[in-house]
Amino acid sequence: MKSSFSTIINSDTPVLVDFFADWCGPCKMLAPVLKAVKEELGERVKIVKIDVDKNQLLASKYQVRGVPTMILFKNGKQVWRQSGVLQKADLIKVIENSN
Repeated sequence: MKSSFSTIINSDTPVLVDFFADWCGPCKMLAPVLKAVKEELGERVKIVKIDVDKNQLLASKYQVRGVPTMILFKNGKQVWRQSGVLQKADLIKVIENSN
């Protein structure tokens, strides 16, 4: 996963990475929000979900202490980060402002 992850985040297109866990209630609440964001923005954003239990090295590399944690990457650089659930409009604003 590690080599392809760096390839994925090294993109002109903003890449929103959702660090989640299957047992996490707020993560389940965030899933339909992310789906709605993707439906609205289409090709203008990539959304990647990373299960912290299956990808512990990646989670620790990015110092993910709680789930859900979302990190927005642009050209391989972290441009925004937040833990917790956000509303669709707030996420879209963050993504559009990264361009």
